[in-house]
Amino acid sequence: MRSDLWLPGAAAVLVCALAPLPAAAQERPFETVTDEVLRNPSDGDWLQWRRTYDGWGYSPLDQIDRDNVGNLRLAWSRALNPGGVELIPLVYDGVMYIPHPGGVVEAVDASTGDLIWQYRRPPPAGGRPSSGITRNIAIYADRIYYAAPADGAVLALDAATGEVVWETQVHDNERDRTRHSSGPIVVRGKVLTGRSCQPGGIPGGCFIAAHDAETGEELWRRFTIARPGEPGGDSWGGLALEDRWHVSPWMPGTYDPELDLVYWGTGVPGPYAGISRGSDGTGDLLYSNSTLALDPDTGAIVWYYQHLPGDEIDVDYAHERILVDITYEPSAELEWFNPDARGESRRALWAAGKGGTQFVLDRETGEYLWARPLLHQNIIASISPTGRVERNTELTHREFGDVIVAGPRAGKDWWYGAYSPLTGAVYQPLLNAWVEQTSLEFAGTGNAAIRRTIPSADQPGLPGMVKGFDVATGELLWEYKQSAPWLGGLVATGGGLLFGGDINRRFRALDQESGEVLWETILDSRITGGAISYAVGGRQYVAVATGGGSSGSYETFGLTPDVPLEAPRGGNTMFVFTLP
Repeated sequence: MRSDLWLPGAAAVLVCALAPLPAAAQERPFETVTDEVLRNPSDGDWLQWRRTYDGWGYSPLDQIDRDNVGNLRLAWSRALNPGGVELIPLVYDGVMYIPHPGGVVEAVDASTGDLIWQYRRPPPAGGRPSSGITRNIAIYADRIYYAAPADGAVLALDAATGEVVWETQVHDNERDRTRHSSGPIVVRGKVLTGRSCQPGGIPGGCFIAAHDAETGEELWRRFTIARPGEPGGDSWGGLALEDRWHVSPWMPGTYDPELDLVYWGTGVPGPYAGISRGSDGTGDLLYSNSTLALDPDTGAIVWYYQHLPGDEIDVDYAHERILVDITYEPSAELEWFNPDARGESRRALWAAGKGGTQFVLDRETGEYLWARPLLHQNIIASISPTGRVERNTELTHREFGDVIVAGPRAGKDWWYGAYSPLTGAVYQPLLNAWVEQTSLEFAGTGNAAIRRTIPSADQPGLPGMVKGFDVATGELLWEYKQSAPWLGGLVATGGGLLFGGDINRRFRALDQESGEVLWETILDSRITGGAISYAVGGRQYVAVATGGGSSGSYETFGLTPDVPLEAPRGGNTMFVFTLP
């Protein structure tokens, strides 16, 4: 097994002699993380990428609230490895586990940032050190589970020492044009991972994989492109399986333990334009841009819902699914909704994607309840009362070199949203920008398009937004707007606050009920990590990572050239705040 493990040695001993390590960093028995612990974590822990299986991104901690948030101060900061930052750390029993970019995982004392151990993944043979992003890791039993960005391996690390317990090769980055940009979730002893698979790599497209948490043995693969002869296999406009590409499940999933269903979002077909794919222009292209409800034991699809059939312009629906129980009462503000389910209690699922439209489904059956644009959009033409989506067919490339203008370009992307049970609302950072896309002939690799981010046709001077919507009704509760794109993920807290930040270095606390800014500080670099909140020793902390993400086309100040905004990329840092 390849590993490069660094543990604090003699130098650390000298430091300890001067200042003993806090209690969280001292050697002590590791308390096993069980299935029950993942289902019902301690209030002070952050054990999954959105803290809990339901994807809420909510911490019940309320020590920091509306009245005292103005007193927040920096508790500690720590430099991160170079590369794109879209990460969310984990916190368990006073230890923070950080998935750095570039193949590094660290365990640090969550109250001080002092190093406990570091794992550094060596580059592939003959390769260069990776700067690839890793959005998340997972914890289960006494192990940290990690999907390596540079070489396609999934690993189990000892949570107490960082030593490699097992590693399994899942794909080859170069041969398969596939990579891990996000990490696993663990469901009943199974390590589930998605990945990004580019055209010209794996014929027949991408997949979700399950591995045994104890041994690393692969248990199943669920391909996200329907196979000929299977349901949906004839939905690819006459394309043979080897000419069907992409449909990447490149973000992690969520899980309902009661229904025993895993929910995973999928990305777009590739290349982007139908003319570049070589299809006859017909078909839904299953299971692109869909929510898949999977049996975690087998990977079988229990149900699916497609948010955008026949995509031409790269508007993935691969992002987090938020699971909420509601009494469905569609608001008069909704244009697209199912009238027959009004007044019923439903186990609901909220999802949104780059196309800028949010959907609420029944997560037990996949039944459509309502949909509503998050931003001004021209991608979806209509949605029937039963949930059939009709795309705007004017946004179709007829010849190579055609230019189409569509929006939003990525209204909702990897920047993480949150749900608060205090308000019954989902909160989402948004990028209010459009895209100009030119179609090209497919040359065997890539997505055969030239794309340029342009100002939105609506409110072009306000590309950065955060909005709150009632999940049960679809009502817009409030909206916050600004000139800088807001690409930092949110955390909602029991103190009635939302924390998150933008690429103009501003880290803020917003009021969940009104969207009012209650606190703000300026950090060193672009805020593109996901904020979290946790507690150690009875003290609540709020953490976020800076440095800039993976897409310069999103992190642009060119959408508002008349506004004097600037912020550096790099200087990757974890910042942690607390009350005095």
